[in-house]
Formats: sequence, structure tokens, C-alpha cells
Amino acid sequence: MIHTNSDNRCVCVVFNTKLDRFLVYDKSNPHKFAIGITIEQALKKLTNAA
Repeated sequence: MIHTNSDNRCVCVVFNTKLDRFLVYDKSNPHKFAIGITIEQALKKLTNAA
């Protein structure tokens, strides 16, 4: 049995102008999202939450 782990995912990034924050969510699971000051910070939070 061969086990492969793929980190490829399709995400959507939205900038909230009222909060001045980026919202990042996984398109395959839109209920999981993260908010960050930068896109990188939001992606890191999303990855750690998964």
C-alpha cells in the first residue's frame, strides 16, 4: 500500500476593507477559514487549524 500526502489545495483569499484583514478559506471546505494581517499569516493559520 502506497500512502501519498498532497498539500495541494484550492483556497480563496478575500480582503476585508473594514477590518483591514485577509480572509482565507479552503474552497473544498468553506467552513474552515482564517483571518490574518497578511495573506501568509492567514494561510499559516489555516494550515495549522487543519
